[in-house]
Amino acid sequence: MKKKLFLNRYSLLLVAVTFLVFGSCQEDFTDRPSEDGISLDSYYSTNDQVSSATNGMYSRTWFQMYNKFWWAIEVGSGNMYSGSPDVSGLRTFALNGSDPELVNGWSALWANVQQSNMIINFLASRVGPDVDKNVLDNAIGEAYFMRATAYFDLVRLWGPVPIIENPLDFTSNPYVNTNTVDDIYKLITSDYLKAADLLVAKTRGANYASNGHVSKGSAKAMLAKVYLYKKDYANARAMAEEVINSGEFKLLGGDELPAKSFADLFTYANNNNEESIFAIQWKGDGAYGSANNCNTQFGFKDGDLSTSNASYAGVFGPGQEIFTLYDVTDKRKHETIMVAGDTYPNMKTTEGIGFTVPVGKDLAQGSGGAIKKYCIGVVNGAATGSADAWAMMDNNTYIMRYAELLLIHAEAVLAGAGSTSDAAALKSINAVRRRAGLSNLTSVTFDDIFLERRKELCFEGDYWFDLGRIDKAKAIAIMSAQNRGDRYGARYYTPVYSEDHATNDFYMDYPDNEVAKNPKLLDAPVPYTFK
Repeated sequence: MKKKLFLNRYSLLLVAVTFLVFGSCQEDFTDRPSEDGISLDSYYSTNDQVSSATNGMYSRTWFQMYNKFWWAIEVGSGNMYSGSPDVSGLRTFALNGSDPELVNGWSALWANVQQSNMIINFLASRVGPDVDKNVLDNAIGEAYFMRATAYFDLVRLWGPVPIIENPLDFTSNPYVNTNTVDDIYKLITSDYLKAADLLVAKTRGANYASNGHVSKGSAKAMLAKVYLYKKDYANARAMAEEVINSGEFKLLGGDELPAKSFADLFTYANNNNEESIFAIQWKGDGAYGSANNCNTQFGFKDGDLSTSNASYAGVFGPGQEIFTLYDVTDKRKHETIMVAGDTYPNMKTTEGIGFTVPVGKDLAQGSGGAIKKYCIGVVNGAATGSADAWAMMDNNTYIMRYAELLLIHAEAVLAGAGSTSDAAALKSINAVRRRAGLSNLTSVTFDDIFLERRKELCFEGDYWFDLGRIDKAKAIAIMSAQNRGDRYGARYYTPVYSEDHATNDFYMDYPDNEVAKNPKLLDAPVPYTFK
């Protein structure tokens, strides 16, 4: 597909109180924030000030990635359906060159790279003598974690991209080659290892307010996922087992927390619960882009009945396959999609508390259903928190949770074999299945794990990337067989794949604006010289 992207990037300017406020301007990813515009030495004079320096990296910097673009990728995977032209380009594998949401995603990821670079390179020189080393180390560890996470998305979406560790290296030469995928993964691995070394260790307990920031376990869990993508099964297993054995995370509704359930994961009251490994910490502050838009993007509106405080709802609906994805005994279905007759006694709509999905309605996008995950309903006090002027709310968005780590562990134990009855693999996958109300497996194949990942993580952004990491012929067969239409008509599309980046529907093209400024983006990637 041809994709021409027009840049509207967050500029990376230091401001008086933090590194973390962004404005909009036409700057590329080698532009550096002003170093001499302000002095930060007096601001970072206490432990609390240093600890707070990273707060913004958990929310606003990710908004344009995890607002619409992330869900447009779910449309591409076949999990979601949308006919809205601003988010439906990947449904037909025909994303065009002016797609603004793809631009937003690209821009947000580079903003996070640059923000992380500022902290990694400059924070240590701007702290006072009373700041404890472990506090400074933890803040820098958070920056390494965020940079690794941004590059993990960049490499999975665009393949070769430039590695920028310090923007000062490019002030006299804005023409930057892309680097090889292997070297990008080397940087990601190195950054997560540094993060694991620098971050504090935690045990996620019932004091959810203390769980928002990432930890050693968060970095190791993300690293296990990176190793899995590289098919480094031994390291993926070892890293996953370090996290599992640490006891830091637990399944809500699992054997250790039986009083809770899968449903509790997606409620406002359970932000930063024991299962959350890394989540975006939305917090409405009166400015656009500070809170979570999913309650409006998902759910539905029918006349006066709506699950949203906004004047519209249901930009995205379930893909047709999702209606038959779950077994009848699978508890996840009710909390993943809403279908006619389903009842949600605690959800508030515009008609009051308690909601039964009406029969005979198109619901979201004519799909015949609606998305339940992240849809928490009309504002209802402590149950939902508040909504801002755009009806955005403060419920977290998961980037990774413990259930996924258990499935990563099972796949790493399988290690590419046809099947396994290894007790460690079975323990991990069966913990996820039991929470869902399903029976234990006695052996497991890759297809078992692949399907379990889709059911567990549906609408959480992983299925597109799962399809991208398997054999491409198999992925194309899966995607070609997906009904990508609505309830009124089936539609089928076939992705294009070749090793040539320009004709590969599993990678996005670089923005035309970026190519115009830096034609080397179209050159063959080069090895990166690590310092």
